Amino acid sequence: MLDQAVAEKLTAWAERYNNPRYFEEDPVAFPRRFHEMMTTIQPSLGFEGGEWRPSLQDVEIAAVFSAHFAWGRRAMIVRDCSRLFDEMLWRPYDYVLSGDWRNDNTSIHRTVKWSEVASICRRLKAFYSENSSLESLSADEIRTRIYGQKPDLKAANKKIWMMRRWMIRDDGRVDLGLWKNSDKKDLIIPLDVHVYRQATELGLTSRRAKDITTARDITDSFREIFPDDPAKGDFALFGYGVNNA
Repeated sequence: MLDQAVAEKLTAWAERYNNPRYFEEDPVAFPRRFHEMMTTIQPSLGFEGGEWRPSLQDVEIAAVFSAHFAWGRRAMIVRDCSRLFDEMLWRPYDYVLSGDWRNDNTSIHRTVKWSEVASICRRLKAFYSENSSLESLSADEIRTRIYGQKPDLKAANKKIWMMRRWMIRDDGRVDLGLWKNSDKKDLIIPLDVHVYRQATELGLTSRRAKDITTARDITDSFREIFPDDPAKGDFALFGYGVNNA
């Protein structure tokens, strides 16, 4: 059981920081931009003819790459995501389907090279040739079929669970809620080194390994506070980081 004082702080932080104004310079800003444009034609953005409108697939692809780049300083992540979408002419689905991808060994973000981006695009193109949405894939399938990583049932899969949080949580604040056939009850906290440190300081887990079992352990702690929406606790950990920096 969580300490009552800790639970109250976490609840307050989750409510406060589940707010778009804290995520304007954040990887989620990119799929959010495409999502917002799905319902609004904005000729002022400079798209040819002013009539192009993003699709669900544009949002999904933006989420795939924004999550993939989500390590390091936020300013650097945002800079490099912008560079990527500039290369895509801000039409990620068209870019993926074109088959004409930048493919060289120059870095686009830290150790991520353009050749790796091209490989992910190739796998996305193959997937979308037979399917309409990535929602049908499990976290492990996204890991192997989209990101091209080896299977690892112990991996925390931080970037994948973060992307799934963006696409599934549906409270209309930061996250997008576009995947309607998935339940936010089943989401797992995206676990990285910072989240792990915060969670152990708060007493949310006593496990040492930074693996999927620990991520589930932390998620179960938040389930005591948010039984129907445990991934809301991700905003509480963000708040803890802000208030204890």
